[in-house]
Amino acid sequence: MHAFSTKRRGESGPLRLMLLPMLILACSAAFSQVFAACLPSDDAQIRQLQTLVNQDAKAALAQVQTLLNAELALAHPNQKRMASLYDVQAQADSILELESDARDAVARGLQYAADERAPVRLDLLATLAENVYDQSAIDAADKLIESAHRLQPKGSLADTCMLIGRGLLQFRDGREDLAIGSLTQAYSDSAAPNFTEARVLAASTLSTVLRGMGDYPQALALNQEAIDWDSQQKAPLALSVDRFLRGRILALMGKHEAAIEEFMESRRLSEQFSDVQGMAFVDVRVCEQRVELGQLDRARPACNSALRTFLATKYLDEAKETQALIARIDLAQGRPERALQTLNVVLDQKGADLQPRRVAELYLWRSRTNAALHNYHDAYADLTEYVSRYTVSNDAERSRQAAALRARFETDREIERNTLLKRELDVSRERAQRQAQQLRWNAIAAVSAVLVIALLAYFLLTNYRYRQQLVRLASQDGLTGLPNRRRTAELATSALAMAGETGLPLAIALIDMDHFKFINDRCGHAAGDHVLKGFARIGRDCLRPNDVLGRWGGEEFLLVMPQATVEVALASLERLRTLTFGIHLPSSAAGMRVSLSAGVAIYDTAVRSLDELIARADSALYVAKNEGRDLVRVADDTFMSSSGIRRTTRQ
Repeated sequence: MHAFSTKRRGESGPLRLMLLPMLILACSAAFSQVFAACLPSDDAQIRQLQTLVNQDAKAALAQVQTLLNAELALAHPNQKRMASLYDVQAQADSILELESDARDAVARGLQYAADERAPVRLDLLATLAENVYDQSAIDAADKLIESAHRLQPKGSLADTCMLIGRGLLQFRDGREDLAIGSLTQAYSDSAAPNFTEARVLAASTLSTVLRGMGDYPQALALNQEAIDWDSQQKAPLALSVDRFLRGRILALMGKHEAAIEEFMESRRLSEQFSDVQGMAFVDVRVCEQRVELGQLDRARPACNSALRTFLATKYLDEAKETQALIARIDLAQGRPERALQTLNVVLDQKGADLQPRRVAELYLWRSRTNAALHNYHDAYADLTEYVSRYTVSNDAERSRQAAALRARFETDREIERNTLLKRELDVSRERAQRQAQQLRWNAIAAVSAVLVIALLAYFLLTNYRYRQQLVRLASQDGLTGLPNRRRTAELATSALAMAGETGLPLAIALIDMDHFKFINDRCGHAAGDHVLKGFARIGRDCLRPNDVLGRWGGEEFLLVMPQATVEVALASLERLRTLTFGIHLPSSAAGMRVSLSAGVAIYDTAVRSLDELIARADSALYVAKNEGRDLVRVADDTFMSSSGIRRTTRQ
C-alpha cells in the first residue's frame, strides 16, 4: 500500500475524521478535473485519449485498458508510454469520482516515471492531488509535489501545474492562507496563451477556495471561465461538474431557484453517461434547495433517490447528510417521531463521522424535534451542544477567513511588485538603445505605482469593511435584524451594572409570541417568520431610543429598559402589545390574530445577577400565560425557580 493511498470516502475511522470543513463544503465533485491534463502529452494518441476523458470517461478507460494490455504483453514495455497510459486512466477514474482507483493508477504510473522533471510524472502528481483526502495521504502527496516543484523553472507551465497541485493540498490541509497564495500565483502565471488548460484549472480550483471564503461574485466569475472552456471543448462530464459547482455558489448566495436550474442542467449532462454517483450528488443538493424554498413534497423524492445511491455505493457521510434533510422534511410535515428516529441514527456517533461544519446544525434540528415532542430536557441538552459547537466553529471560521484575506492581499501585492520590478528591468536593459523612450517608461512606472497604491488602499478598505461585517453578523439575529442572544445578554449586563452603580431604575421584560407554534403549523414557517420580523419592526419604531429589544430564542424576545420605572415599563409594553395586533396573517389563519404575553422584572439591590432578574421576568411571563395570554404581568419578589411547567403551558 502506497503512502498516499486512502480509504473510501464513505468509511469511518481516524483517517476519515481528518477531512477538513472546506473540503467537505466542496463535496466529492469539487475538484474533479475540468479537462484531461494540466500538462498535455507530446504523444498524439495519448492527447486524443486525454480529450476523450472529458467527452466519455468510460470509453477512455476501455481504450486505455486495451493499450495497457498490449504494452504489458511486450517483453520490454515502453516506460514513458506506460506512465502516460496510467496517467490517462487516473484522470478518467478521477472525473468518474473513483478516487481509490485513481490513486492506484497514479501509483502504477509513478513506477514508470522516476524522473522528477518528466512532464508525465508531474501530471500524475497533479492528478494525485485531486484524489487524496486524509491527512497522511495529503502529507505524502505534498512532499512529492514540493520536491518536483523546486526543480521547475519559475513561471513555466510545469511550475504552474505544481503550484495548482500544492494550492489544492494546502486548501485540503486547512491552510487557506497558503492556498490562496499558491493558486493566485498560478492563475497569474498562466495568463500566457499556451497555458490555457492550466489557466482554466487554476480558475476552477481558485473558484472553490474563494467560494469557501464567501467571495461569491469572484467565485462565479472564475467558474464561468471553466464553463466557457468546457463548452468550447465539448466536454460534457467536465461541464456537468462546472454546472454543479455553480449551483453550489448560487445556493450559498441564497438564490435557490437559480441553483436548482444549474443542478438540473448538471444532472442532465450526467445522465448522458449514466453517472449514477454524479446524479446522486445533484439530487441531494436539489432536495436541500427545495427544503429551503418550502417545497417539501418535491424535495422528498430527490432525497430518497440520492439516499438509495449513497447507501449502495457506501458513501455513508453523504447518506447521513441526506437522512438529515429527510428528517427536516418529516418535522416540517408534522412527523416529529419519525424525524427524531432518523436524527438519532445520523448522530449515533455524536457527529464524529460527519462533516464538522454540519454537526452543530444537526444538534439544532434535533433540539427542535425534541421540543416538538415536548422532550424539553433532551431539547435543552441538544441546544446547549449546538451553541457550544457553533461558537467554536464560528470563531475558527472567522480566524480562517481573516488569515486567508491577509494572504490574498499579500499575494496580490507581491504579484504587482514583481510586475513593476520586471518592467523596470526591461527599461534598464533598453536604456542605451532607446534613450528617447526613457520619459515614457518613467511615466508608465509612475502611473503603475499610483495604481498599486490605489489598489492597496482598496484592499485595505475592503478588508476593514469585511471585518466590520463579520462583527455585525456575529452580534445580529439573521431573521429579525435585532441583537442576537449573546449581544442582548451583553447589553443587559452592562445596563444592570450601570443601574447598580448609579442607583437609577432598570426594567427587564421577557416577551413571548402567543400560540406561535400553532401559527407555524397552520400557516407555515414563512408566516411565522413574517410575525417575528413584523414584531421586530414594531419594536424598533415604538420603543425609546435607549431601550434594547433583542431576540432571546425562537419566539422569545428580551426587552432591556434603562432608567425605566415600573410605570414606564408597563406603558411601553402595553403600547407594544397593542401595536402587535396590527401584524397581518395569511387568509389561511382566519379568526386568528397575533398577540404577545410579557413578564416584567424591576431591578433592586437584592438582585445578584442578570440571570436572577430574567428569572423573575420569566416567572411573571408564566403568570401572564397562565391567566389567558395577551397580558403583561409584573414579577413580585417570589417567583418559580423552574420554567419547565411554564414552558409546557406555553405550548
